[in-house]
Amino acid sequence: MRFTAMNRGQSGKMAMAAAALSAGLLALTGCGYVNAQQTSHQYAASDGTRAEVGPVQLRNMLIVSAGENQPGRVIGAVYNSSSKDVKVTLKGAEGAQTEVPVKQNSYTLLNESADEAILSTSGGKPGSLVDVQVTEDGTNVNKTVKIPVVDGTLKEYAAYLPGGTPSQTATPGETATPSDTASATPTESH
Repeated sequence: MRFTAMNRGQSGKMAMAAAALSAGLLALTGCGYVNAQQTSHQYAASDGTRAEVGPVQLRNMLIVSAGENQPGRVIGAVYNSSSKDVKVTLKGAEGAQTEVPVKQNSYTLLNESADEAILSTSGGKPGSLVDVQVTEDGTNVNKTVKIPVVDGTLKEYAAYLPGGTPSQTATPGETATPSDTASATPTESH
């Protein structure tokens, strides 16, 4: 087999092709250098919000309410990483307040709790964010957290509406009154 030397034109073309290939590879792999990796940022991958208040961690916090001036049930999880029992106070709009007891090194799931965390008013329309002041009683640490308000439009949240789920005739954002949901006496048809 016989090898021949490349002339200057051929070697120049090879050098340009190699440079273009390495520039293309650098451009493709350089995206990770310029753009931050999403997995390195902490965020709430859910409908609710998360926050830390002293030894207490709030996860997936939501307020389920039929309207701005209606009661709202707080759902989510409250974790206590301290070695003593704590009471977490949630203060919303217009003096609305609820307390959540959490055992030491444990958690309370508000969606499963028999003692529901109800605010007398949600303080915002479904779809909005409302300010809720969260206080942990042991250290008196408090923090204002923005918590989303949702209604019973999504079936996942309908069961958490204070006072029960709205009737099928109610439009999203309003609840049916007891007279709307009362069953009528059946009539005979001839």
